[in-house]
Amino acid sequence: MRWRFSMFEGILLLLIVSSAGAIYATIAFDGGGGLIGATYALCVCVPILAFERRIILRRLNRKIHSYSTPAFFLASIAVYLVFIELGYGVAGFLMQMSGQIDADWKDAVVPSSTALLFALAVSGSIVFALRVRELLGRDVFLSLLTGRYRKPMQEERVFLFIDLAGSTAYAERYGDLRMQEYLSKLFATLADPVLRYRGAIDDYVGDAAVITWPFDRAVKNAACVHCVFDILEEIEAGAHRWRKEFGEVPRLRAALHGGTIVAAEIGVDKHKITYFGDTVNTTARLEGLCKSLNHQVLISTDLARKMRLPHYVRVEDLGEHAVKGRGQKLGVLALRAGGTPAPPVAVN
Repeated sequence: MRWRFSMFEGILLLLIVSSAGAIYATIAFDGGGGLIGATYALCVCVPILAFERRIILRRLNRKIHSYSTPAFFLASIAVYLVFIELGYGVAGFLMQMSGQIDADWKDAVVPSSTALLFALAVSGSIVFALRVRELLGRDVFLSLLTGRYRKPMQEERVFLFIDLAGSTAYAERYGDLRMQEYLSKLFATLADPVLRYRGAIDDYVGDAAVITWPFDRAVKNAACVHCVFDILEEIEAGAHRWRKEFGEVPRLRAALHGGTIVAAEIGVDKHKITYFGDTVNTTARLEGLCKSLNHQVLISTDLARKMRLPHYVRVEDLGEHAVKGRGQKLGVLALRAGGTPAPPVAVN
């Protein structure tokens, strides 16, 4: 699992870490040493965060994450202790050389048991929170944390349904376990483009992924459309690796639609943000039209008119189509990249 966060979130993490160190030093040294404590905290915690984000020692990180839960826990603690000892030593050396502290070298570079436990508690708490955030997704994590959807509320959102074509045939040829590895790799490939265009993966349903954005964020600079084609481009760029590892290159079908939905936090033992309404159902039905209309990417005309489509996207008007469960027909456009771009759809 690789964490992904914005520059703002990175700065916030550094502020939390340095503040924790400053508070500890202020308490431990009777109101003094805040700057020194912040320096020690940053030197100790930043390498741990860099390790967990796979900026450093990537192979070791992947190996540890492949262990069973007890072994993973013990190995992680061991790695954190090494980083804490090294970081504390570096901070002590810097403080001594700059004249910021007046202590012997041993006290400066070797953490006390109290400092060691505090550093482990702070870094462990941050790592745990970030792992929960990664598991739930950034937007869902913040929504659950703030209780935004405790009461159902209406809002405008855009949905992208992406489905793997030929999954049943693949499972029949290679088996269910191999199929699951294939899907895991595919869903991991979606993550970077979704993050890049500030979307959120709402759910995985069988061989399909459901991605969503707040409406304004999705249509601004056609972010949701860019996301679709970046996903397709990444898969095409890695075609050789897909064939070598799985025997074929994933063939995707994708549909985009937006409108009013109701969002609510549901569940008792397990909480989840769920979206209800015609918009979600219509997007799912639109994705189903990809197969019958023989097009890889479809978008509703209503949504397309809310944005200026990218210059590299060609548009084909497929007319209006009846959608199951919807009282009126839906205007449908097919999108594809390449060739001489068609004029963008007019913005309302």
